[in-house]
Amino acid sequence: MTRESEIVLRGRVVAASVELDDGVVTVVGERIAGVQSFAEWAREHPGREAPEPAGIVIPGLVDIHNHGGFGHRFDTTDPAEARAAAEYHHGQGSTTVLASIVTGAPEDMVAQTAALAGLAAEGVISGIHSEGPFLSKVRCGAQDPRYLTDPDPALIERLLDTAGGHLRVMTLAPERPGFVTAAKLLVDNGVVIALGHSDANYLDFGNALAPSGFGTLVTHLANGMPPLHHRAPGPVAAALVAAAAGRVVVELIGDGVHVDPGFGALAFATARERVALITDAMQAAGLPDGQYRLGPQEVTVSDGVARIANGSIAGGTSTLLSGLRWAIRECGVAPIDAVRAATSTPAAAAGLDGVGDLRAGHYADIVVLDRDLGLRRILRRGQWLT
Repeated sequence: MTRESEIVLRGRVVAASVELDDGVVTVVGERIAGVQSFAEWAREHPGREAPEPAGIVIPGLVDIHNHGGFGHRFDTTDPAEARAAAEYHHGQGSTTVLASIVTGAPEDMVAQTAALAGLAAEGVISGIHSEGPFLSKVRCGAQDPRYLTDPDPALIERLLDTAGGHLRVMTLAPERPGFVTAAKLLVDNGVVIALGHSDANYLDFGNALAPSGFGTLVTHLANGMPPLHHRAPGPVAAALVAAAAGRVVVELIGDGVHVDPGFGALAFATARERVALITDAMQAAGLPDGQYRLGPQEVTVSDGVARIANGSIAGGTSTLLSGLRWAIRECGVAPIDAVRAATSTPAAAAGLDGVGDLRAGHYADIVVLDRDLGLRRILRRGQWLT
């Protein structure tokens, strides 16, 4: 007999900690109760009807850099809108999402943080990522340059207080005056330091990364920074060297727009266990071409590519599941490495516990795929979404 609320999933199990050609994941309530081979499960349950294979069973995806989707934004003061953005991505397989806000007027960023804090406390999102406003004007990308500024401890204190412990990640440019003081304040309050939107040289960027510096995460590698060059290796090379040494995690936008598959292959070849696939998704994700917004700026989406008026790419329009497929099909990444990059690596980088892997005690966040990596079913906190 099955226990009340028990779910038994059989299939090819692929996760950071376990890979089984024929495995069984058992769920009780909102947690995973066990992961084992089918042979082991059958020995423990003599006489019980064997579950039919469901497909490829992987952990729920973990997106630590996401600005919204399906017409909804996280840079909003309306909790209902932010909830709708999160629920869209949950329904696409990203069962864990950090809500990212962008550079704006300080009062707006504080108000947006307040709107998101309640959703984080409720578990709709897993925390807040502040991308700015302490970024380089030279490498601002789609960040509004009017509001970029040197690190301001007073503003950081306001964001921390408003977030109520849910500010998980902040992206800073290490070359801005006041970076060290700001980074120390954030780290002392449990916030992960991501380096990005930076024009720093190789040495300065590298010195700001762990262990000599505070940065343990690199925001969307190669985007918002000078290109890799053999006589000016810059932040890209510094980040890859640190990732290869196991000191930092580098984000990679796997949408086929922000980076070429060849660069994706390079990142994985350099530090396959230190790459975190992200979407950098914005309001237009999942919707047709048209006019949208990212922070204070108007965005035009054409042929699936989002840009502001000056031509800078303004976030992504795809899902993390499509990024996983891109890594496997376009970059030639082994499925286990792609799954790790979309689950356990980003979870660890952002300090998220209980998600990103298939192991007893973790949340029952599970995605079931078919053999072509098409989406079949999604389990979030032990509840079926599809």
